[in-house]
Amino acid sequence: MASKKTLNAKNLEALGAERLAGLLIEISTGSAAAKRRLRLELAGAESPREVAKEVRKRLITIARSRSFVDWQNRRALVDDLETQRQAIVEQAAKAAPIEALDLLWRFLALGNSIFERCDDSSGTVIGIFHHACEDLGEIAKAAKTDPKQLADHAFQALTENDYGQYDRLITVLAPALGREGLDHLKGRMGVLSNQPVRKPPERERQVIGWGSGGPIYADETAERFRASTVRLALQEIADVQGDVDAFINQYDEQTRKVPKIAASIAQRLLAAGRVEESWQTIKSTEPRRSGWLDFEWEDARIAVLDALGRGEEARACRWSCFASSLSAAHLRAYLKQLPDFDDVEAEERALDHAQGHKSVLQALSFLVSWPALDRAASLVIRRAAELDGDHFEILTPTADALAGRHPLAATLVLRSMIDFTLARSRSSRYRHAARHLMECASLASSIRDFERFETHEAYAIRLRGEHGRKSSFWSLIA
Repeated sequence: MASKKTLNAKNLEALGAERLAGLLIEISTGSAAAKRRLRLELAGAESPREVAKEVRKRLITIARSRSFVDWQNRRALVDDLETQRQAIVEQAAKAAPIEALDLLWRFLALGNSIFERCDDSSGTVIGIFHHACEDLGEIAKAAKTDPKQLADHAFQALTENDYGQYDRLITVLAPALGREGLDHLKGRMGVLSNQPVRKPPERERQVIGWGSGGPIYADETAERFRASTVRLALQEIADVQGDVDAFINQYDEQTRKVPKIAASIAQRLLAAGRVEESWQTIKSTEPRRSGWLDFEWEDARIAVLDALGRGEEARACRWSCFASSLSAAHLRAYLKQLPDFDDVEAEERALDHAQGHKSVLQALSFLVSWPALDRAASLVIRRAAELDGDHFEILTPTADALAGRHPLAATLVLRSMIDFTLARSRSSRYRHAARHLMECASLASSIRDFERFETHEAYAIRLRGEHGRKSSFWSLIA
Protein backbone atom coordinates (compact mmCIF):
# COMPACT_ATOMS: atom_id res chain seq x y z
CA MET A 1 0.00 0.00 0.00
CA ALA A 2 1.40 3.39 -1.04
CA SER A 3 2.32 5.83 1.70
CA LYS A 4 -0.06 8.72 2.28
CA LYS A 5 2.97 10.99 1.94
CA THR A 6 3.62 9.87 -1.65
CA LEU A 7 3.14 12.77 -4.05
CA ASN A 8 0.23 11.66 -6.24
CA ALA A 9 -3.20 12.98 -7.24
CA LYS A 10 -5.14 10.81 -4.77
CA ASN A 11 -3.14 11.93 -1.73
CA LEU A 12 -3.35 15.57 -2.78
CA GLU A 13 -7.13 15.34 -3.18
CA ALA A 14 -7.30 14.29 0.45
CA LEU A 15 -5.96 17.69 1.51
CA GLY A 16 -9.20 19.31 0.42
CA ALA A 17 -9.93 22.19 -1.95
CA GLU A 18 -9.28 24.98 0.55
CA ARG A 19 -5.84 23.70 1.55
CA LEU A 20 -4.84 23.03 -2.08
CA ALA A 21 -5.94 26.52 -3.11
CA GLY A 22 -3.73 28.01 -0.39
CA LEU A 23 -0.77 25.92 -1.51
CA LEU A 24 -1.23 26.98 -5.14
CA ILE A 25 -1.27 30.65 -4.16
CA GLU A 26 1.89 30.11 -2.12
CA ILE A 27 3.68 28.14 -4.83
CA SER A 28 2.73 30.59 -7.60
CA THR A 29 3.99 33.63 -5.66
CA GLY A 30 6.95 34.99 -7.60
CA SER A 31 6.33 32.70 -10.57
CA ALA A 32 4.78 34.52 -13.53
CA ALA A 33 4.48 31.25 -15.48
CA ALA A 34 2.56 29.52 -12.67
CA LYS A 35 0.23 32.51 -12.31
CA ARG A 36 -0.50 32.53 -16.05
CA ARG A 37 -1.30 28.83 -15.94
CA LEU A 38 -3.67 29.29 -13.00
CA ARG A 39 -5.42 32.23 -14.68
CA LEU A 40 -5.95 30.09 -17.78
CA GLU A 41 -7.48 27.32 -15.68
CA LEU A 42 -9.80 29.81 -13.97
CA ALA A 43 -10.79 31.23 -17.34
CA GLY A 44 -11.42 27.72 -18.64
CA ALA A 45 -13.73 27.01 -15.71
CA GLU A 46 -15.77 30.05 -16.74
CA SER A 47 -15.90 29.42 -20.53
CA PRO A 48 -13.67 28.59 -23.52
CA ARG A 49 -14.19 32.15 -24.78
CA GLU A 50 -12.61 33.48 -21.58
CA VAL A 51 -9.63 31.21 -22.27
CA ALA A 52 -9.38 32.72 -25.74
CA LYS A 53 -9.42 36.21 -24.23
CA GLU A 54 -6.54 35.33 -21.86
CA VAL A 55 -4.52 33.74 -24.65
CA ARG A 56 -5.04 36.73 -26.92
CA LYS A 57 -3.69 39.09 -24.25
CA ARG A 58 -0.66 36.88 -23.69
CA LEU A 59 0.12 36.62 -27.41
CA ILE A 60 0.08 40.41 -27.69
CA THR A 61 2.55 40.65 -24.81
CA ILE A 62 4.88 38.07 -26.37
CA ALA A 63 4.71 39.90 -29.72
CA ARG A 64 5.81 43.14 -28.07
CA SER A 65 8.78 41.60 -26.28
CA ARG A 66 12.25 42.47 -27.64
CA SER A 67 14.57 40.88 -25.05
CA PHE A 68 16.99 38.21 -26.28
CA VAL A 69 16.33 34.66 -25.05
CA ASP A 70 19.54 32.67 -24.59
CA TRP A 71 19.78 28.95 -23.95
CA GLN A 72 19.51 29.46 -20.19
CA ASN A 73 16.17 31.25 -20.46
CA ARG A 74 14.81 29.20 -23.35
CA ARG A 75 12.95 26.78 -21.08
CA ALA A 76 10.67 29.54 -19.74
CA LEU A 77 9.80 30.66 -23.28
CA VAL A 78 9.14 27.08 -24.37
CA ASP A 79 6.82 26.46 -21.42
CA ASP A 80 4.97 29.72 -22.07
CA LEU A 81 4.46 28.99 -25.77
CA GLU A 82 3.39 25.42 -25.11
CA THR A 83 0.90 26.57 -22.46
CA GLN A 84 -0.69 29.00 -24.93
CA ARG A 85 -0.79 26.40 -27.71
CA GLN A 86 -2.45 23.82 -25.49
CA ALA A 87 -4.99 26.36 -24.23
CA ILE A 88 -5.98 27.17 -27.83
CA VAL A 89 -6.17 23.56 -28.99
CA GLU A 90 -7.53 21.82 -25.91
CA GLN A 91 -9.85 24.48 -24.49
CA ALA A 92 -10.75 27.31 -26.88
CA ALA A 93 -11.17 25.10 -29.96
CA LYS A 94 -13.82 22.90 -28.35
CA ALA A 95 -16.47 25.61 -28.13
CA ALA A 96 -15.15 28.39 -30.36
CA PRO A 97 -13.23 26.87 -33.32
CA ILE A 98 -13.41 30.05 -35.41
CA GLU A 99 -11.82 32.09 -32.63
CA ALA A 100 -9.34 29.29 -31.93
CA LEU A 101 -8.29 29.28 -35.59
CA ASP A 102 -7.66 33.02 -35.45
CA LEU A 103 -5.62 32.58 -32.27
CA LEU A 104 -3.56 29.82 -33.82
CA TRP A 105 -2.74 32.00 -36.84
CA ARG A 106 -1.71 34.76 -34.41
CA PHE A 107 0.37 32.26 -32.46
CA LEU A 108 2.22 31.13 -35.60
CA ALA A 109 2.71 34.74 -36.70
CA LEU A 110 4.92 35.20 -33.62
CA GLY A 111 7.51 32.89 -35.19
CA ASN A 112 9.69 35.36 -37.07
CA SER A 113 9.98 37.84 -34.21
CA ILE A 114 10.71 35.06 -31.69
CA PHE A 115 13.40 33.38 -33.78
CA GLU A 116 15.08 36.74 -34.37
CA ARG A 117 15.67 37.07 -30.62
CA CYS A 118 15.98 33.45 -29.51
CA ASP A 119 18.75 30.86 -29.36
CA ASP A 120 17.00 27.75 -30.68
CA SER A 121 20.07 25.59 -31.24
CA SER A 122 18.23 22.63 -29.67
CA GLY A 123 15.30 22.92 -32.10
CA THR A 124 12.80 22.92 -29.22
CA VAL A 125 11.10 26.19 -30.13
CA ILE A 126 10.63 25.38 -33.83
CA GLY A 127 9.16 22.06 -32.71
CA ILE A 128 6.35 23.88 -30.91
CA PHE A 129 5.59 25.93 -34.01
CA HIS A 130 5.55 22.81 -36.19
CA HIS A 131 3.13 21.24 -33.70
CA ALA A 132 0.91 24.33 -33.86
CA CYS A 133 1.01 24.20 -37.66
CA GLU A 134 -0.21 20.59 -37.52
CA ASP A 135 -3.04 21.69 -35.19
CA LEU A 136 -4.30 24.10 -37.87
CA GLY A 137 -5.68 21.28 -39.99
CA GLU A 138 -8.28 19.95 -37.56
CA ILE A 139 -9.25 23.38 -36.25
CA ALA A 140 -9.67 24.77 -39.80
CA LYS A 141 -12.03 21.90 -40.62
CA ALA A 142 -14.01 22.47 -37.45
CA ALA A 143 -14.22 26.23 -38.14
CA LYS A 144 -15.58 25.56 -41.67
CA THR A 145 -13.67 28.55 -43.01
CA ASP A 146 -14.34 29.69 -46.59
CA PRO A 147 -11.74 27.81 -48.72
CA LYS A 148 -10.60 30.91 -50.60
CA GLN A 149 -10.26 32.91 -47.39
CA LEU A 150 -8.25 30.07 -45.86
CA ALA A 151 -6.07 29.92 -48.99
CA ASP A 152 -5.40 33.66 -48.72
CA HIS A 153 -4.32 33.23 -45.12
CA ALA A 154 -2.07 30.30 -46.11
CA PHE A 155 -0.56 32.38 -48.94
CA GLN A 156 0.29 35.19 -46.54
CA ALA A 157 1.84 32.75 -44.07
CA LEU A 158 3.98 31.04 -46.73
CA THR A 159 5.40 34.36 -47.90
CA GLU A 160 6.52 35.02 -44.30
CA ASN A 161 7.98 31.56 -43.66
CA ASP A 162 11.43 32.90 -42.79
CA TYR A 163 12.33 30.13 -40.32
CA GLY A 164 10.35 27.19 -41.69
CA GLN A 165 7.59 27.43 -39.08
CA TYR A 166 4.98 26.91 -41.82
CA ASP A 167 6.61 23.87 -43.41
CA ARG A 168 3.95 21.33 -44.52
CA LEU A 169 1.22 23.98 -44.13
CA ILE A 170 -0.44 23.11 -47.45
CA THR A 171 -0.51 19.39 -46.68
CA VAL A 172 -1.98 20.08 -43.25
CA LEU A 173 -4.68 22.40 -44.61
CA ALA A 174 -5.48 20.38 -47.75
CA PRO A 175 -8.65 18.71 -46.37
CA ALA A 176 -10.03 22.09 -45.28
CA LEU A 177 -8.95 23.85 -48.49
CA GLY A 178 -10.42 21.27 -50.83
CA ARG A 179 -10.11 21.61 -54.60
CA GLU A 180 -11.44 25.19 -54.58
CA GLY A 181 -8.99 26.43 -51.96
CA LEU A 182 -5.98 24.62 -53.46
CA ASP A 183 -6.72 26.00 -56.93
CA HIS A 184 -7.07 29.51 -55.48
CA LEU A 185 -3.75 29.16 -53.66
CA LYS A 186 -2.14 27.80 -56.82
CA GLY A 187 -3.41 30.85 -58.70
CA ARG A 188 -1.96 33.25 -56.16
CA MET A 189 1.38 31.48 -56.31
CA GLY A 190 1.26 31.72 -60.10
CA VAL A 191 0.79 35.48 -59.86
CA LEU A 192 3.68 35.74 -57.38
CA SER A 193 5.92 33.76 -59.76
CA ASN A 194 5.50 36.56 -62.31
CA GLN A 195 6.44 39.29 -59.85
CA PRO A 196 10.22 39.15 -59.35
CA VAL A 197 11.79 41.38 -56.71
CA ARG A 198 12.83 44.72 -58.22
CA LYS A 199 16.57 45.23 -58.41
CA PRO A 200 17.35 48.79 -57.20
CA PRO A 201 20.04 51.00 -58.76
CA GLU A 202 23.55 49.81 -57.85
CA ARG A 203 24.21 52.69 -55.44
CA GLU A 204 20.99 51.89 -53.53
CA ARG A 205 21.49 48.15 -53.16
CA GLN A 206 21.75 46.98 -49.54
CA VAL A 207 24.63 44.65 -48.64
CA ILE A 208 23.56 42.20 -45.92
CA GLY A 209 26.62 39.95 -45.89
CA TRP A 210 29.65 38.63 -47.73
CA GLY A 211 30.25 35.30 -49.41
CA SER A 212 32.93 33.64 -51.51
CA GLY A 213 31.55 35.45 -54.55
CA GLY A 214 31.57 38.88 -52.95
CA PRO A 215 28.75 40.93 -51.41
CA ILE A 216 25.34 39.43 -50.71
CA TYR A 217 22.55 41.85 -51.55
CA ALA A 218 19.15 42.09 -49.87
CA ASP A 219 17.30 42.12 -53.21
CA GLU A 220 19.07 38.92 -54.35
CA THR A 221 18.16 37.14 -51.11
CA ALA A 222 14.55 38.32 -51.37
CA GLU A 223 14.34 37.11 -54.98
CA ARG A 224 15.68 33.67 -54.06
CA PHE A 225 13.17 33.46 -51.21
CA ARG A 226 10.30 34.43 -53.54
CA ALA A 227 11.28 31.85 -56.16
CA SER A 228 11.75 29.15 -53.53
CA THR A 229 8.39 29.95 -51.90
CA VAL A 230 6.57 29.59 -55.21
CA ARG A 231 8.35 26.41 -56.23
CA LEU A 232 7.92 24.63 -52.90
CA ALA A 233 4.26 25.65 -52.62
CA LEU A 234 3.39 24.51 -56.16
CA GLN A 235 5.22 21.23 -55.56
CA GLU A 236 3.30 20.62 -52.33
CA ILE A 237 0.00 21.44 -54.04
CA ALA A 238 0.93 19.04 -56.84
CA ASP A 239 1.66 16.29 -54.31
CA VAL A 240 -1.60 16.89 -52.45
CA GLN A 241 -3.55 16.76 -55.72
CA GLY A 242 -1.60 13.78 -57.03
CA ASP A 243 -0.43 15.74 -60.09
CA VAL A 244 3.00 14.31 -60.90
CA ASP A 245 3.46 16.37 -64.03
CA ALA A 246 2.82 19.63 -62.15
CA PHE A 247 5.51 18.57 -59.68
CA ILE A 248 7.99 17.81 -62.47
CA ASN A 249 7.25 21.10 -64.23
CA GLN A 250 8.73 23.03 -61.30
CA TYR A 251 12.20 21.96 -62.51
CA ASP A 252 13.94 22.69 -65.79
CA GLU A 253 15.41 19.86 -67.84
CA GLN A 254 18.91 20.25 -66.44
CA THR A 255 17.80 20.39 -62.80
CA ARG A 256 15.79 17.18 -63.29
CA LYS A 257 19.09 15.37 -63.79
CA VAL A 258 20.40 16.27 -60.33
CA PRO A 259 20.37 12.92 -58.43
CA LYS A 260 18.29 14.13 -55.48
CA ILE A 261 15.71 15.75 -57.78
CA ALA A 262 15.67 12.79 -60.15
CA ALA A 263 15.03 10.47 -57.21
CA SER A 264 12.04 12.49 -55.96
CA ILE A 265 10.56 12.61 -59.48
CA ALA A 266 11.14 8.89 -60.04
CA GLN A 267 9.47 7.95 -56.75
CA ARG A 268 6.38 10.01 -57.65
CA LEU A 269 6.17 8.52 -61.14
CA LEU A 270 6.49 5.07 -59.63
CA ALA A 271 3.69 5.75 -57.14
CA ALA A 272 1.52 6.88 -60.07
CA GLY A 273 2.16 3.59 -61.88
CA ARG A 274 4.35 5.19 -64.56
CA VAL A 275 7.17 2.69 -64.13
CA GLU A 276 8.92 3.09 -67.48
CA GLU A 277 9.02 6.89 -67.16
CA SER A 278 10.40 6.43 -63.67
CA TRP A 279 13.19 4.24 -65.00
CA GLN A 280 14.02 6.74 -67.75
CA THR A 281 14.30 9.45 -65.09
CA ILE A 282 16.76 7.33 -63.10
CA LYS A 283 18.76 6.48 -66.22
CA SER A 284 19.01 10.13 -67.20
CA THR A 285 21.41 10.88 -64.36
CA GLU A 286 24.27 9.37 -62.43
CA PRO A 287 25.14 10.33 -58.84
CA ARG A 288 28.43 12.07 -58.20
CA ARG A 289 31.20 9.60 -57.41
CA SER A 290 32.61 11.50 -54.46
CA GLY A 291 32.88 8.53 -52.14
CA TRP A 292 29.50 9.25 -50.54
CA LEU A 293 26.42 7.44 -51.76
CA ASP A 294 23.34 9.43 -52.73
CA PHE A 295 20.93 7.17 -50.84
CA GLU A 296 17.78 8.82 -52.18
CA TRP A 297 18.88 8.12 -55.75
CA GLU A 298 20.05 4.59 -54.92
CA ASP A 299 16.79 3.76 -53.14
CA ALA A 300 14.74 5.14 -56.04
CA ARG A 301 16.76 3.02 -58.48
CA ILE A 302 16.23 -0.10 -56.36
CA ALA A 303 12.48 0.55 -56.08
CA VAL A 304 12.14 0.98 -59.86
CA LEU A 305 14.18 -2.14 -60.58
CA ASP A 306 11.89 -4.11 -58.26
CA ALA A 307 8.84 -2.68 -60.02
CA LEU A 308 10.28 -3.71 -63.40
CA GLY A 309 10.74 -7.27 -62.13
CA ARG A 310 14.53 -7.01 -62.25
CA GLY A 311 15.01 -8.47 -58.77
CA GLU A 312 18.59 -9.68 -59.27
CA GLU A 313 19.76 -6.22 -60.26
CA ALA A 314 17.90 -4.69 -57.31
CA ARG A 315 19.61 -7.14 -54.93
CA ALA A 316 23.00 -6.32 -56.44
CA CYS A 317 22.32 -2.61 -55.85
CA ARG A 318 21.40 -3.28 -52.22
CA TRP A 319 24.63 -5.19 -51.67
CA SER A 320 26.62 -2.44 -53.37
CA CYS A 321 25.05 0.17 -51.07
CA PHE A 322 25.93 -1.92 -48.03
CA ALA A 323 29.45 -2.69 -49.21
CA SER A 324 30.22 0.99 -49.78
CA SER A 325 28.60 2.51 -46.70
CA LEU A 326 27.90 -0.37 -44.29
CA SER A 327 24.22 0.57 -44.40
CA ALA A 328 22.40 -1.83 -42.09
CA ALA A 329 19.05 -1.03 -43.76
CA HIS A 330 20.32 -2.10 -47.18
CA LEU A 331 21.89 -5.26 -45.78
CA ARG A 332 18.67 -6.26 -44.01
CA ALA A 333 16.69 -5.69 -47.21
CA TYR A 334 19.28 -7.73 -49.15
CA LEU A 335 19.16 -10.66 -46.69
CA LYS A 336 15.37 -10.60 -46.54
CA GLN A 337 15.12 -11.44 -50.24
CA LEU A 338 17.47 -14.43 -50.10
CA PRO A 339 16.24 -18.04 -49.77
CA ASP A 340 16.47 -19.75 -46.38
CA PHE A 341 20.01 -20.71 -45.33
CA ASP A 342 21.51 -18.56 -48.10
CA ASP A 343 20.88 -15.56 -45.89
CA VAL A 344 23.03 -17.03 -43.09
CA GLU A 345 26.01 -17.43 -45.38
CA ALA A 346 25.44 -13.96 -46.86
CA GLU A 347 25.30 -12.41 -43.39
CA GLU A 348 28.65 -13.95 -42.48
CA ARG A 349 30.13 -12.61 -45.71
CA ALA A 350 28.72 -9.16 -44.88
CA LEU A 351 30.19 -9.19 -41.39
CA ASP A 352 33.56 -10.25 -42.78
CA HIS A 353 33.36 -7.33 -45.18
CA ALA A 354 32.49 -4.93 -42.36
CA GLN A 355 35.49 -6.02 -40.30
CA GLY A 356 37.77 -5.18 -43.20
CA HIS A 357 36.19 -1.82 -43.97
CA LYS A 358 38.63 1.04 -44.41
CA SER A 359 36.98 3.12 -41.68
CA VAL A 360 37.33 1.42 -38.31
CA LEU A 361 34.81 3.81 -36.74
CA GLN A 362 32.21 3.18 -39.42
CA ALA A 363 32.79 -0.56 -39.04
CA LEU A 364 32.41 -0.37 -35.25
CA SER A 365 29.22 1.64 -35.52
CA PHE A 366 27.74 -0.98 -37.83
CA LEU A 367 28.91 -4.05 -35.87
CA VAL A 368 27.64 -2.69 -32.55
CA SER A 369 24.24 -1.73 -33.95
CA TRP A 370 23.78 -4.97 -35.93
CA PRO A 371 24.69 -6.38 -33.29
CA ALA A 372 27.82 -8.47 -33.75
CA LEU A 373 29.71 -7.67 -30.55
CA ASP A 374 32.26 -10.50 -30.82
CA ARG A 375 33.35 -9.14 -34.17
CA ALA A 376 33.35 -5.56 -32.88
CA ALA A 377 35.64 -6.59 -30.00
CA SER A 378 37.95 -8.45 -32.37
CA LEU A 379 38.10 -5.37 -34.61
CA VAL A 380 39.01 -3.10 -31.69
CA ILE A 381 41.84 -5.35 -30.54
CA ARG A 382 43.19 -5.77 -34.07
CA ARG A 383 42.97 -2.10 -35.07
CA ALA A 384 43.24 -0.26 -31.75
CA ALA A 385 45.85 2.13 -33.10
CA GLU A 386 43.31 3.45 -35.65
CA LEU A 387 40.72 4.50 -33.07
CA ASP A 388 40.13 8.26 -33.18
CA GLY A 389 39.20 9.30 -29.67
CA ASP A 390 37.61 12.51 -30.92
CA HIS A 391 34.53 10.56 -32.07
CA PHE A 392 32.96 10.02 -28.65
CA GLU A 393 29.48 9.81 -30.22
CA ILE A 394 30.52 6.43 -31.69
CA LEU A 395 33.06 5.26 -29.12
CA THR A 396 31.02 5.88 -25.96
CA PRO A 397 28.13 3.56 -26.94
CA THR A 398 30.70 1.09 -28.30
CA ALA A 399 32.47 0.92 -24.94
CA ASP A 400 29.15 0.54 -23.13
CA ALA A 401 28.09 -2.31 -25.44
CA LEU A 402 31.41 -4.17 -25.11
CA ALA A 403 31.97 -3.76 -21.36
CA GLY A 404 29.95 -6.79 -20.29
CA ARG A 405 31.53 -9.56 -22.36
CA HIS A 406 34.59 -7.88 -23.84
CA PRO A 407 36.27 -5.81 -21.10
CA LEU A 408 39.64 -5.55 -22.87
CA ALA A 409 38.08 -4.13 -26.06
CA ALA A 410 35.92 -1.75 -24.00
CA THR A 411 39.06 -0.60 -22.14
CA LEU A 412 40.90 0.12 -25.39
CA VAL A 413 37.98 2.18 -26.65
CA LEU A 414 37.88 4.17 -23.40
CA ARG A 415 41.65 4.70 -23.51
CA SER A 416 41.41 6.15 -27.03
CA MET A 417 39.04 8.85 -25.75
CA ILE A 418 41.20 9.52 -22.67
CA ASP A 419 44.37 9.80 -24.75
CA PHE A 420 42.77 12.18 -27.23
CA THR A 421 41.32 14.41 -24.51
CA LEU A 422 44.60 14.74 -22.60
CA ALA A 423 46.89 14.97 -25.64
CA ARG A 424 44.77 17.83 -27.05
CA SER A 425 44.17 19.42 -23.62
CA ARG A 426 40.41 19.40 -24.17
CA SER A 427 39.55 20.63 -20.69
CA SER A 428 35.81 20.64 -21.47
CA ARG A 429 36.05 16.84 -21.73
CA TYR A 430 38.17 16.22 -18.62
CA ARG A 431 35.11 15.25 -16.63
CA HIS A 432 34.28 12.52 -19.16
CA ALA A 433 37.89 11.38 -19.45
CA ALA A 434 38.11 11.04 -15.66
CA ARG A 435 34.99 8.90 -15.68
CA HIS A 436 36.45 6.79 -18.49
CA LEU A 437 39.66 6.23 -16.53
CA MET A 438 37.69 5.07 -13.49
CA GLU A 439 35.69 2.74 -15.74
CA CYS A 440 38.98 1.31 -17.00
CA ALA A 441 40.01 0.64 -13.41
CA SER A 442 36.73 -1.14 -12.79
CA LEU A 443 37.06 -3.26 -15.95
CA ALA A 444 40.67 -4.24 -15.17
CA SER A 445 39.65 -6.89 -12.65
CA SER A 446 37.68 -8.70 -15.39
CA ILE A 447 40.58 -8.83 -17.84
CA ARG A 448 42.60 -12.02 -17.48
CA ASP A 449 45.10 -11.21 -20.24
CA PHE A 450 45.94 -7.74 -21.56
CA GLU A 451 47.68 -9.44 -24.50
CA ARG A 452 50.09 -6.95 -26.17
CA PHE A 453 48.54 -3.96 -24.38
CA GLU A 454 49.57 -2.27 -21.12
CA THR A 455 47.94 -3.37 -17.90
CA HIS A 456 45.75 -0.78 -16.27
CA GLU A 457 48.43 -0.02 -13.67
CA ALA A 458 51.08 0.53 -16.35
CA TYR A 459 48.71 2.68 -18.40
CA ALA A 460 47.79 4.84 -15.40
CA ILE A 461 51.46 5.35 -14.52
CA ARG A 462 52.32 6.36 -18.09
CA LEU A 463 49.33 8.69 -18.19
CA ARG A 464 50.50 10.35 -14.96
CA GLY A 465 54.00 10.72 -16.35
CA GLU A 466 52.87 12.28 -19.66
CA HIS A 467 50.08 14.50 -18.32
CA GLY A 468 50.88 14.94 -14.65
CA ARG A 469 50.70 18.74 -14.90
CA LYS A 470 47.04 18.71 -15.95
CA SER A 471 45.90 19.25 -12.37
CA SER A 472 42.29 20.03 -13.28
CA PHE A 473 42.02 16.50 -14.71
CA TRP A 474 43.75 14.70 -11.85
CA SER A 475 41.70 16.58 -9.27
CA LEU A 476 38.65 14.85 -10.74
CA ILE A 477 40.30 11.48 -10.23
CA ALA A 478 41.19 12.32 -6.65
